[in-house]
Amino acid sequence: MVLAVAITLAYPCAQAQQLDQTDHSIDTVVVSGSRAQSWLSETPQAIGVVNAKTLERDKPKTMGDILNRIAGVYWNDLGNEQHSMSIRQPIGTNAVYQYLEDGIPIRPLGVFNHNSLNEMNMAGASGVEVVKGAASSLYGSNAVGGAVNFLTAGASATPTAKVGVRRDNVGGYTRYDTSASDTWGPLGLRFSHYSSRRSRDNWQEYSYGDKDSFSLRADYALSPTSQLRATIVHTDLDAAMTGSLFENDYRANPGKSLNTFTYRKDKTTRMNLAWEGATTANGTSTVTVFTRKNDHGQIPAYSIGSCAGMLCKGVINNNHVDSLGLDVKHQQEFAWLRSRLIAGVYVDKSDNPFVSDNLSIVRDAATGRYLRYTLANASNPQGVRDYQTDILNTAVFAQWEFSPLAGTRVVLGGRSDAIRYDYHNNLAPGGSVNYGAPDESRSFSHVSPKLGATYAIGQAGSAYANVSQGFTPPEVSQLYGKTGIADLQPSVYNNYELGLRWAFLQGRLKLDTALYRLDGRDTIVSYTLSPGNSENRNAGRTRSEGLELGLNYDSGPFDARFATAIARHRYLRYQVSASLDYSGRSMPQAPRDITSIEIGYKPVAGARVALEAVHQGRYWMNNANTVEYKGHALLNLRASYQLARGLEAWAQVRNLMDKRYADSASSSYSGVGSYAANTQNQYTPGAPRSVMLGLGYTFNAL
Repeated sequence: MVLAVAITLAYPCAQAQQLDQTDHSIDTVVVSGSRAQSWLSETPQAIGVVNAKTLERDKPKTMGDILNRIAGVYWNDLGNEQHSMSIRQPIGTNAVYQYLEDGIPIRPLGVFNHNSLNEMNMAGASGVEVVKGAASSLYGSNAVGGAVNFLTAGASATPTAKVGVRRDNVGGYTRYDTSASDTWGPLGLRFSHYSSRRSRDNWQEYSYGDKDSFSLRADYALSPTSQLRATIVHTDLDAAMTGSLFENDYRANPGKSLNTFTYRKDKTTRMNLAWEGATTANGTSTVTVFTRKNDHGQIPAYSIGSCAGMLCKGVINNNHVDSLGLDVKHQQEFAWLRSRLIAGVYVDKSDNPFVSDNLSIVRDAATGRYLRYTLANASNPQGVRDYQTDILNTAVFAQWEFSPLAGTRVVLGGRSDAIRYDYHNNLAPGGSVNYGAPDESRSFSHVSPKLGATYAIGQAGSAYANVSQGFTPPEVSQLYGKTGIADLQPSVYNNYELGLRWAFLQGRLKLDTALYRLDGRDTIVSYTLSPGNSENRNAGRTRSEGLELGLNYDSGPFDARFATAIARHRYLRYQVSASLDYSGRSMPQAPRDITSIEIGYKPVAGARVALEAVHQGRYWMNNANTVEYKGHALLNLRASYQLARGLEAWAQVRNLMDKRYADSASSSYSGVGSYAANTQNQYTPGAPRSVMLGLGYTFNAL
């Protein structure tokens, strides 16, 4: 049906006048919709944008402060920059998103981590673009719910430097920001760094966290038509993994931590070298060579479980990635039908060694806290892992854009991905003690198509429609992380979307809305058997559908935004066993709505005060739809003032009304047998009211 609408949009405008896009009221330039600079009005897909001006104004503390202002996007806080995500999917940790930096994935295929955005340097970004819905035709596997593309900040034309400090009163959180930038002839350099510390003395027990992240970007003009760009980003994170609480502790003492030794230590480095230049008449080519080195060591809080008396089981593991890749793209402009062809190839070769050992954990009888651990491989050798997977992802992609009639734009694209896992077990498998699977090679491949069209409605609006497909193979850990190889099939998603962008009041009020449906086949879900014990399974069919609505107003002393996503996520077919069938049930951790409203006021020049309201709707905590989280509503306050030229002070109050709420709530109750809330329900408590004060200074030679 949506395909028919997409085609129909190209025809009713035979007498429409050709628009001068630079005068289009709703327009902005985006790069993520087609991997090249495009007018948003001619992009037949929902794209949310947070620009450099907003980042500078709002001083985000977390990625959620950046992303959650976009309708239909929700970054879920799990503490110390750990997170899960929801974009046209329930809040979860599944590999259904692509996280990118300047269009290059920050992680290789097969080694997705739901915490990957803690590898980003917020201080080094000039903006963020979120492509909502299946984007596999351009960005490859895993870009199912969407693709989040961070754009690195380039050099300033004149000498510029910034320094800032901020601290809150209850989180024990302190952060320092520094940056410097300048251009000398053909060479521009920018350095960005931030260092954050969360002390042990705060509202939540055992929740320390340290992070240092820096970015260096260099741009060099080789000629008037070609340039080089090099970036390096390094992040070092050392954080406690506080984990979740059971029902009684969450209700009585949300600042408590059951954990005393769990941690996450991440060291990541990414380097990109890109050449861009005119290679044909009206044609531009880009060649990017990239490398990654990621080291992730942890004692994960979520793996502790299977308790018998005062003894529990857990694991300690290390997951390492070394990558080398190439991304080649060519963009060719044609006068015929004002058309454009974007095509390229992508090659990503990664080595992924993984080791895991078992732990025997002692917990305290009175408090339930996990006190200490010892290696327990002798008593549970089946949990030991030591393997390496060599991953090769090769792809070709192409997208053709053309205007058959004035005011219309049609986009036809596709991508063919081939993925190969070469698995080598460093331990001896088989026998009475099983250390995993024998060596093997496994391949997956898929072609992901896309068709869309836009129709300009005067200079005030643009309507669009698209159909696209997303694809995600099983992850390395999903296949090889257990005793045997999991019987998992790749997941395929069909995305159908209708959207409208409109400007009112001479462009001061802008509307951006989309209606979508995302149908999944063989969706990979994590089925919780008991706390600390889960396994991955294919759900037969799923359906996610909803309405996303964004409004932005900016005029004079007032500005406002409204963003909401009203959604329903269901299992169309998911039969766990002969006696347990979740078909027709809502998927867990899928809020009915996620809404934010912000109203800002500038009482005098250089000052702004803004009040934000955030509402998260109720959702089911388990597959059986018998345990429910009631949702929550929070208020946040922001204020800033320019004390003098270049000197700014700001304050942020989070959870202004000091509400008790959960960032995450889940239940392992299957719906069959007895229900025990205090052993089956788990919550990640949200922070109480906190006040953050900040001071920053900017030097600019102009």
